[in-house]
Parts: sequence; C-alpha cells; structure tokens
Amino acid sequence: MYFIRIICAIFLPPLGVFLQVSFGKSFWLNILLMVLGIIVGTQFGFPKYGVVAAILHAVWVTANQYQD
Repeated sequence: MYFIRIICAIFLPPLGVFLQVSFGKSFWLNILLMVLGIIVGTQFGFPKYGVVAAILHAVWVTANQYQD
C-alpha cells in the first residue's frame, strides 16, 4: 500500500495525501498548493512546473506519516 501512496503522491498529489490523512489540514494545504501552483504557473507560462510544491508536499506527507 505504501508504494501505491507514493505513486499517487507523485502523479495526483491531493489523492496521495487523501489516502494518507483523509480530510485533514495537510489535504487542504495540498489542494491550495496545487491550485496556486497552476495559477502562478500559468501566469509565467509553465503550468506543469507550478505543481512541484504540491508534489513535494504530498511525497513528504506520505513518507513521514507511514503507519502501516
């Protein structure tokens, strides 16, 4: 299950966080990072790179809260 969470955290950051902590503060923070990353990334012409903060946060939450 840990491997699946890491893969989800990389490709769909909010889903990876949701699988780990459900609807906690970390989930909402990741949604905010994702939305702001897309908005700011689009303004500068790099929408794909705007979500890097959300990906890093999702991987960090998944790796640090391993409880299986």
